[in-house]
Order: sequence, then C-alpha cells, then structure tokens
Amino acid sequence: MTTDLKQVNKIKKNSRSNENTNDSKLVERLIKISRVSKVTKGGKKLSFRAIVVIGNENGQVGIGVAKADDVVNAFKKAKTDGKKNLIKIPLTKTLSIPHNVVGNFGACKIIMRPSMEGSGVIAGGAVRTVLEVAGIKNVIAKQLGSDNLLNNARASISALKNLTTFSEVSKKRDLSLK
Repeated sequence: MTTDLKQVNKIKKNSRSNENTNDSKLVERLIKISRVSKVTKGGKKLSFRAIVVIGNENGQVGIGVAKADDVVNAFKKAKTDGKKNLIKIPLTKTLSIPHNVVGNFGACKIIMRPSMEGSGVIAGGAVRTVLEVAGIKNVIAKQLGSDNLLNNARASISALKNLTTFSEVSKKRDLSLK
C-alpha cells in the first residue's frame, strides 16, 4: 500500500510540473484515485480508478475517468479520456462566467454565480478544481446534495455547458446586437 501512495504522490508532482511544458498546453489535475475491487469466483480483483480534470486554463475543460491495474496506467487512461471530453466555455473580460447557471448530475446540484474581479474562486472540492483548470478566476459556486467528487465534477461541467453569450442569445432570437 505504501508503494501505491508513492505512485500517487509521484503523479501529483508530475501533473503539476507538466503544466508549463510547451508541447502540450493542457493542464491536468488529479481529483481522486481510489482502489476498487471486483469480486469474482476466484476471489477479489483489485484495480485503481482515477478521476482527472484536464483543461488549458483559457476556456476549455474536460473530465476523464478510467480504471487500470496500476495507478500510473489509470492516470494515463483518464488523461486521454479527459482530452476526448473537452468542452469550450465562454469567459468574460474579468475571467468570470457571463451569467448565473445551475448544473445537475445524479444527486448533485451546483449553483454558479459570477463575482467581482479580484474575489477569486469561491468553491470547494472537485468544483474548485474544474473551475481553476477551466481558467475561471472570479466565481462563486455552491454544491448542494451529494458530496460525491465525480458527480460534483460532472455537475459543474453540466453547468458550464449551459453558459451562453449575449451574441448567441441574440442570434437565436433573431435580434440585432444594438
């Protein structure tokens, strides 16, 4: 078990050090690694599940979840899964969200509100990680319901998907921007 903890710490250090590399501008942050087991006829089969948030800190973010027999492979697979699930979100000039938004996933509910410049990210847990990797600097978020890390991260992605800009709304309603 101590080797597992060493591998997790090594991955956390590597994910922070990869943030500034030029070849990939994507930042990955580990939310959780959990040891899961499958009970079979021959006994228990242990594996690891990794939850990773990946984004470019400029309006793109995605979540990856994967399982593997060891921690390193689970992290790598979750990272590639996160790259497949990237979404683009609109940001304001103050690096906030354009309007209030609510996201749901399972028993989790996330409420996000834009805040003043300089207030920072006021959120907790997986929601904070998702918002920071997305590049949002000024926002207030509250998570209601379940405290499951994966469901909270997915609910925050659901909320960010619901964001629209003023120009998109005016285009849908066939209005001029004046």
